[in-house]
Amino acid sequence: MAPATVKEENTTDMANGRVDARLIYGDRLRFVPRNILVTGGAGFIASHVVARLVSRYPHYRVTVLDKLDYCSSLSNLDEVSSRPNFKFIRGDIRSHDLVLYVLQEEAIDTVLHFAACTHVDNSFTSSILFTENNVLGTHVLLECARQYGKIKRFIHVSTDEVYGGDSNMETESSILAPTNPYACSKAAAEFICRGYVKSFGLPIIITRGNNVYGPHQFPDKLIPKSVCLLSRNRPCFVHGSGEHARNFLYVEDAASAFDTILHCGETDEVYNVGSELEKRNIDVVRDIIDLFGLSAEANRHIEFVKDRTFNDMRYRIDSSKLHALGWKPEVSWEEGLRRTKTWYCDPNNLKRWPNYLSGLVPHPSLTEEKH
Repeated sequence: MAPATVKEENTTDMANGRVDARLIYGDRLRFVPRNILVTGGAGFIASHVVARLVSRYPHYRVTVLDKLDYCSSLSNLDEVSSRPNFKFIRGDIRSHDLVLYVLQEEAIDTVLHFAACTHVDNSFTSSILFTENNVLGTHVLLECARQYGKIKRFIHVSTDEVYGGDSNMETESSILAPTNPYACSKAAAEFICRGYVKSFGLPIIITRGNNVYGPHQFPDKLIPKSVCLLSRNRPCFVHGSGEHARNFLYVEDAASAFDTILHCGETDEVYNVGSELEKRNIDVVRDIIDLFGLSAEANRHIEFVKDRTFNDMRYRIDSSKLHALGWKPEVSWEEGLRRTKTWYCDPNNLKRWPNYLSGLVPHPSLTEEKH
């Protein structure tokens, strides 16, 4: 099976200068959107997905609905902000009237639902906020989609954390066993999605992704935080023993995965989105220290801090179902980390978050509402 990523000169409709999904995906193509709503589109992963869709498919109209909390920024969308097929609306997905208005006014046929509270540390101190945004927000969006009645594809973005911290390789049919308030809220949202599929026939796809890293991520997460700390000659914080392991996927590969799922995925299905690269947190930090040329004194640049209230040892997911659609990650760990360091070491990039320094502490406590 040919990979989903092919050279654009072979996929361009010369009559109108646009990239044709039919030529990219061939027989794997199941759906071609026209008017797409991306919730939380000014956040981390979603902004890369928006940039890809707006630039790659100029015949698609992409509308972003985002309330612009601390970890998002309009600057994340600078690449496409002046494109004629892009529109930004500031608003909250919990507002039924606003969501229904946007669906109707923009003639939306496709929803990519990224908006969510995501920082696990915050979920231990603000768990009700996570339920309000991740569960109620998703429910409002689904109900508006049902009332609107013209949605052909609804992609709900979940997380591998819904599986819990079992060391088994989890497939899409594995039992959900979330262990922290964030993961529980995402699992609850999945069950509401399931109800709307079975009760109302809403065409929903659920994705469960592992840890994603790269530009546009607010620096309260391990990789960007460590880069920012080292660039200020401060030690990196490692929770607990640092033995907890995660799989990491570069953000451009994640955006490519959502492109593939949008066009080739089947509704009423779940797709794991991840890489086979598993790293202990302590090794992630050591790799970043090495990138700064400080490995000879690595221990001096590491500060072990109190662990989270609860911290799963590892998450492992099997993404072979997504691979069968033709997708595979392209960016190596070394290259992705290099690109990430370069981006965060440019102080101009950090200006998009006026309060980014508040993330450079062992356990940030900030109010957040999106990827």
